[in-house]
Amino acid sequence: MKIDRDSGVPIYIQVKNFIMDDIKNGRLKIGEKLPTERDLSLKLKVSRNTISSAYNALEQEGVLISFQGRGTFVAEEANPWKQETVKDKIYKIIDLALEEAIENGFNTKEFLAIVQERVKEKEILFKNLNAVFVECNIEQARFFAEELSRTTNLNVLPMTITQLQGEAQFVEKAIGDAPIIITAFNHVNEVKSFVTNLRKEVFGVATNPSLETIVKIAQYPKGTKIGLMTLSKEFYFKVKYALSLAGLDGMDINGTVSREQTDIMDIVNASDVIVVSHGREEEVRRLTMGKKEIIRFDYILDQSSVQAIMSKIMEIKRRL
Repeated sequence: MKIDRDSGVPIYIQVKNFIMDDIKNGRLKIGEKLPTERDLSLKLKVSRNTISSAYNALEQEGVLISFQGRGTFVAEEANPWKQETVKDKIYKIIDLALEEAIENGFNTKEFLAIVQERVKEKEILFKNLNAVFVECNIEQARFFAEELSRTTNLNVLPMTITQLQGEAQFVEKAIGDAPIIITAFNHVNEVKSFVTNLRKEVFGVATNPSLETIVKIAQYPKGTKIGLMTLSKEFYFKVKYALSLAGLDGMDINGTVSREQTDIMDIVNASDVIVVSHGREEEVRRLTMGKKEIIRFDYILDQSSVQAIMSKIMEIKRRL
């Protein structure tokens, strides 16, 4: 494990990738204990906060699990390195189903038609199913709701935690006939506490800052003046926290959530590079007219946790 300080890739991401490679290659096995944050930081000659950021990111993805007083371990239910194993398992299920179908008089074409019919039924199920995505800020709620609607065929509506804390009648009307609420893992318990009496299924999904975005920002030299513009204070501070975790908290960042054109142009004129949220990109590009480089700061949904949600939804519908 060797850190490349000139690669432009944040150090915590390098540590995270090293750990994932060790798991994929069998050097770290399920249930095996990892070094303490202090020991690994001394070994790699990096800060303990860097190791903590890498461990925390892998915990959020379900790769690692920590127990107070015992340490950090490779999680038994971690999935990112098991793709081939899962594929083999599905092959076996298909083989058994095909054998069963042939034994009962179906030919291969009829079996394929049954499978296609069943898949179509499931696609229709998701298309007719409403869900709500809850986040602490409206920008991410909208962005993730749109992404989930596009990738899963669910009808997903955005909602903020503040809205969810509103009067019961308003919340019940806003959620409507959506039986499913999706939120980031760190908000699951909080969201559940607000919908206890509404009989809703609450699912958690992992969200991570885009590595591509982090690398782009990291490649700028020290002293680069970065303007940060978002729609909400919550997302503004979330971006700054993500940059801090990536070891970029020393950068010269100044920003605003104001929609006033004079405030926006003050930041634009004082900055070398503009970092924007999804909800402000179009507006800022229009005002800068190509005179400044603009980087959109994206958070992305972890697809393995999205797939796990889809599987749970099918299981729930099967029981009904």
